[in-house]
Amino acid sequence: MTPDFRQRLDDLQTDYAHAIDDGDLEAWPGFFTEDGSYKIMTRETYDAGLPMGVLYCNTRGMMSDRVLALRTANIYEPHTYCHLLSRSRYAEDEGGVITGRTNFSVTRTMQDGQMDLFTVGKYLDTFVEEDGALKFKKRLAVIESRRIDVLLVFPL
Repeated sequence: MTPDFRQRLDDLQTDYAHAIDDGDLEAWPGFFTEDGSYKIMTRETYDAGLPMGVLYCNTRGMMSDRVLALRTANIYEPHTYCHLLSRSRYAEDEGGVITGRTNFSVTRTMQDGQMDLFTVGKYLDTFVEEDGALKFKKRLAVIESRRIDVLLVFPL
């Protein structure tokens, strides 16, 4: 993997986190292929090999619908996220499939200024290049705790 290609993967990771942290949720689905999938699951569920997630979208259209619901139908206390990402580890198999792992922590700031360590975990990703742009084919966010706050509103 060339340094330039690795930098492009790192930029995708950073741009993804910044879009969510900056409240640009409408940009979120665009980081995925049309048939891309996004899932959040607990480490306990992941380690047990169970398929159920806390949140699951299996197309970019489902992600767009989720954003529309967040903006128009859901009621929740306004808050923001701030992602801190580890250095990513990437691999490419013989078939050219690129995967990656990035650890993350997300701090949530509420409207009144209260800040909490909201969640920590790891992204397990599969990437593809589509029309010259890198995209997520799959993004699995494995969170460390099975205790889920009711305000899991935004994607991680």
